[in-house]
Amino acid sequence: MLRTPGARRFVVGAAIARLGSAMFAVAVVAMISTRRDSYGLAGAVSAAGLIVLAVTAAVVGRLIDRHGQRRIALPLTLWTISWGVLLVVLSIADGPSWTLFAAYVCASVVPNIGTMSRARWSHLLADRPDELHTAMSFEQVVDELSFVAGPVLAVLLSTQVYPEAGFVVAGLCFIGGNLLFLSARATEPPVDRDAHDGATLALRRPGVVLLALVMFMTGAIFGSNEVVTIAVAEDLGQKAWSGPVLAMFALGSAAAGLVYGTRVVRLPLHRALVVGAAGMFLLETPVLLAHGIGSLAVVMLIAGMATAPTLITSMNLSQRLVPPSQVNEAMSVVITGLIVGVAAGSALGGAVAERYDAHDGYLVPVGAGALALVIAFLGLRTLHAATTRPETSEVPGTARPDW
Repeated sequence: MLRTPGARRFVVGAAIARLGSAMFAVAVVAMISTRRDSYGLAGAVSAAGLIVLAVTAAVVGRLIDRHGQRRIALPLTLWTISWGVLLVVLSIADGPSWTLFAAYVCASVVPNIGTMSRARWSHLLADRPDELHTAMSFEQVVDELSFVAGPVLAVLLSTQVYPEAGFVVAGLCFIGGNLLFLSARATEPPVDRDAHDGATLALRRPGVVLLALVMFMTGAIFGSNEVVTIAVAEDLGQKAWSGPVLAMFALGSAAAGLVYGTRVVRLPLHRALVVGAAGMFLLETPVLLAHGIGSLAVVMLIAGMATAPTLITSMNLSQRLVPPSQVNEAMSVVITGLIVGVAAGSALGGAVAERYDAHDGYLVPVGAGALALVIAFLGLRTLHAATTRPETSEVPGTARPDW
């Protein structure tokens, strides 16, 4: 896969940019909570940025499909970093609280490096489906590892160096990785302007909303697991172990992604989604019986093994539901479902853990897994029909490097 001409440059660039992206949310919380001594303000600023990211993701994806990655992502990257610099200055200068919201909200309108990288693989390996499956699996593993290392690095820098250090390093990784990624121009998918004339929104194409709903439930599993695990660990007097326990979930997912990527999957994608959703539900359910840190770590490791295959299948499906000219937009819609699900799961899981026993909060991820399975099963016929329509079966030509 990495021997594909031009692939290594954009893979390295995407990995660096992903690390920065994974650091931002935690770095903002660490920075503001330290400077203002308020977790409430820090959480509100972070949540505002997350909402803007979710709302604008599909719009940015559609612009990238219509005008090209470099033409849209380059100015947006510079836009993001400019507002990020202002946020750091406001933090140091003790600017009014509303200015922190304004700066971070503007900085949250970003190009999604994950969808752009996946779109490149979709273009380069369009006529090699087995290698494309491996590439999508590789992308998911890089995502998982970024969200294992990124938050840890952000907290370490913000607490051991100075409050803004984590955010500054996140910004440097983000802009450096994006610039390296966009410099690999030979692998950028070509823009088919005629295909966009009169094209409907990806959101309105059959199966896309259904897939986004499955991803919403998947995100709810992630978000609720994070908050509830911290609450349970605190109840056990071992809050410091909540990070390593959550890291086991991500490591389990990354390991499963590596294994899944090396296998040739002959199961149709719409059925693979149901199997993945069933796996998420069945492997998450034992968490209701885990009442110690050790048992939680083991259950989280096992539960994580179902998430990467489900996410990989979802990304593959999102590309099959739309014409090649709308791949970024469709994946952005699906990612938006995931992001909103994380926020909703965090809120609901935290509310249940606070109102009842902390361990009862695990009913939220288990319930989300059950709903994901139900939605995927009920959508079998719709997804099968949508992926076999002639207009979504077209494949773009392979890239011809211009160097």
